[in-house]
Amino acid sequence: MIQEDRIAYLNDKDEQKGDYVIYWMQASQRVWYNQALETTIRIANKRSLPVLVYFEITDNFPDANLRHYSFMLEGLQEVMQDLTQEGIQMIINYQSSGQYPDLLELSKEAVMVVTDCGYLSFQIEWREKYARELPCLLIQVESDVVVPVESASSKEEFTAGTFRPRINRLLLDYLQPMDMTSPDYALDDFKITSFPINDLQNNIKQLSVDTSVSPSPVYHGGKKKAEELLNQFINKKIYRFESLRNDPSQDFLSHMSPYLHFGQISPLYIALRLKAEAPAEAYRVYLEELIVRRELAINYVYYNSNYDQFKGLPRWAKSTLEKHQDDTRKTVYSIAELEHSLTHDPYWNSAQQEMVITGKMHGYMRMYWGKKILEWSPTPQEAFQRCIYLNNKYELDGRDPNGYAGIAWCFGKHDRAWKERPIFGKVRYMNDNGLRRKYDMEKYVQKVKELKRN
Repeated sequence: MIQEDRIAYLNDKDEQKGDYVIYWMQASQRVWYNQALETTIRIANKRSLPVLVYFEITDNFPDANLRHYSFMLEGLQEVMQDLTQEGIQMIINYQSSGQYPDLLELSKEAVMVVTDCGYLSFQIEWREKYARELPCLLIQVESDVVVPVESASSKEEFTAGTFRPRINRLLLDYLQPMDMTSPDYALDDFKITSFPINDLQNNIKQLSVDTSVSPSPVYHGGKKKAEELLNQFINKKIYRFESLRNDPSQDFLSHMSPYLHFGQISPLYIALRLKAEAPAEAYRVYLEELIVRRELAINYVYYNSNYDQFKGLPRWAKSTLEKHQDDTRKTVYSIAELEHSLTHDPYWNSAQQEMVITGKMHGYMRMYWGKKILEWSPTPQEAFQRCIYLNNKYELDGRDPNGYAGIAWCFGKHDRAWKERPIFGKVRYMNDNGLRRKYDMEKYVQKVKELKRN
């Protein structure tokens, strides 16, 4: 089932005579449970035409580096294989090379173009640019949320408490299995060059991308890896997820966030798997993170154009942090000291190292990590930008609504005012004593040391 409110017309141009329907894939890098691809196939079948999938690689994708490109290309290898099995041709254009056809060139022979939906400002601008320049109709389908953003709320929500009842009222309508349609027609004798991704190491060398961050030795991209981790979570972890998900010394997380970030797995698919296979209470707790919290983050970046800046925070949070920005700080670290884990705090250093090594930090430590950067930076404004810089550089799911909302939460977003204290004002405070009271932090430190040795 594909709900009508997932679909938006990005321009008022008409269909044109053509040889195929294009799916411009960007955010939803998968075949299975991809509402944008499914919509394209249905449109093409109705018009007795084949589907052509187009993907565009650019060197200057904001804040992306070798770690992100490697993970993405690992997933695209599987996408191309899956599309080939369905009889669908995929064209990958490496924009900087000038060797491959771009979307404008291919659209000259297309009836229309269908694309998926991105919520960050540059993703929206990218789609608006093509909406103006394409000679034909451009349709967008929201494929990476369970409930379409504007259907969930028509405005920026300020807490999970206001957002939760809105989205929960809609879940029965949207948690519906999706029928998968096969294409009726193939692009016979359509010969066109595409950027090669069969030999990943050599193909990546052709890209002029930032190589300062190595690919993750722990997390690898693609549907198969996502399915493997999801199966482990459902079969071995979900039963203790509620009680142990916040314990950094344990591993009871799903690790779905990198795969959701690149669209390599569908949130709807994950939710339906858990609904069918997990205990009811565990399912409810996980849906709070997968849908309520994740889609609240998307609500934030969609309705707040300053989501990546200090000025995008709630008025009360900005006011209290600015009031205390001249407070004496016992310790101030440079960005280089933070980046290289050179603080006095072994727990914070371990969190930073976990992120640098693997591309993913334990969620609870991510909150502590951000709070300490606020405490150890000259101003709250600089602290905010440091969090953005480090998170986007090293996290596989950086440059993401969840990342921006998570950082903003450390500075008061989606939270309430607490007891006033130096530096933090009324923003929630965290310290190492709290970590030790709750969890075996030495075990966490040792776990990260093992990662470094390996």
